[in-house]
Amino acid sequence: MTRQLHLGAFMRPVSIHTGAWRYPGAYPDANFNFDHIKRFAQKLEAGKFDAFFMADHLAVLNMPIEALQRSATVTSFEPMTLLSALAVATEKIGLVATGSTTYDEPYHVARRFSSLDHISGGRAGWNVVTTSNPDASKNFGREDHLEHAERYKRAREFIDVVTGLWDSWADDAFIRDVDNGIYFDADKMHVLDHHGTYLNVRGPLNIGRPVQGWPVIVQAGASDAGRQLAAETAEAVFTSQSDIAAGQAFYSDVKGRMEKIGRVPDHMKILPACLVVVGDTVEEAKEKRAVLDSGVHYASAIASLSIVLGTDASGFDPDKPLPPIPESNASKSARDRTIEMGERDGLTVRQLAQRLGGFSGLAMVGTPDTIADEMQAWLESNASDGFTVMFPYLPGGLDDFIDRVVPVLQDRGLFRKEYEGTTLREHLGLPRPPNQFLG
Repeated sequence: MTRQLHLGAFMRPVSIHTGAWRYPGAYPDANFNFDHIKRFAQKLEAGKFDAFFMADHLAVLNMPIEALQRSATVTSFEPMTLLSALAVATEKIGLVATGSTTYDEPYHVARRFSSLDHISGGRAGWNVVTTSNPDASKNFGREDHLEHAERYKRAREFIDVVTGLWDSWADDAFIRDVDNGIYFDADKMHVLDHHGTYLNVRGPLNIGRPVQGWPVIVQAGASDAGRQLAAETAEAVFTSQSDIAAGQAFYSDVKGRMEKIGRVPDHMKILPACLVVVGDTVEEAKEKRAVLDSGVHYASAIASLSIVLGTDASGFDPDKPLPPIPESNASKSARDRTIEMGERDGLTVRQLAQRLGGFSGLAMVGTPDTIADEMQAWLESNASDGFTVMFPYLPGGLDDFIDRVVPVLQDRGLFRKEYEGTTLREHLGLPRPPNQFLG
């Protein structure tokens, strides 16, 4: 094998599955217990994972209280605070966090991620999101959520500003000449002075250029606007693909867009989300998945369906197929995938909601060997460059993958046995970007 899998761990900051906290033997408080999360990060590093990827959300009241009270993710650590703490508890694993281009300022984002990159010795990654949850607007003094197309236009400009701020200083700007009393070379400082459609930012950033030049830029949009943004800016893509055929189509589309604008396709790693449930037999793994899904209450399930569709589904007949769903300002790709899933599998509203209430995306449920088979097939068929692994419950689901699946992948030559570098860019095989202003 000349190619190997790249593996990131999707931590929210633990499992995405709604029933995970109720699974027998799981830590119910894992989402908000630093000792547990530190242990998870260290276990992932022992398994040689590329990155610990922490998603984030900017609103709590995004579903009815009957459903909300059953969610373990209403409370979680602020991402940059948590990852800075994990940076000193780990040595090699990458640390990726979400930062919103709609409800934050580029100067803040640039400074935080540059700081994390320095604190971690070059292991930071920024997951660029436009924030699809309309309830977030009310936490930031806005009654109306910015329209989908406008969010992506702002995001494109936002990324240019952030990367411009990261390039405020040459790598060797800080000479610290004690004898002559000169701390930095003024010729190696760049003032951005950006005036755009959405943003006005003078700069320069008040922190030296990141260790990696730029922290790794991660993106997750799947709509046409999201794919184009990824093709233009992303170095890793977190995506939801239901099967190999869908993965191949997405892979070909996004990397094809990169080629058209002159980017090297291998300078982006496409890492689909994948829930992995491990058993001694396939049947045992399926039983584990059934127990996991049984922890999802219907109130949570129908709320999840409403969020994805961008419309209140609580009044739909639960035992009939979805009625026609109007366009909304929610995530378009997630809405379209959900409608297609219901039609493809002949699901009633109840069945579709239950699937969404747990996890409806790609799942590999089986033995270490069958899971390795599936991952190898995706890699070798150009459906992905690896996976963003989601664990069904913590700590057992994570331990199962590290202790049982990773050794199989390593024995097949599909995954590293040791880190070959120290930065996230080195783990992912990505080049260090040159300074666009100062050479």
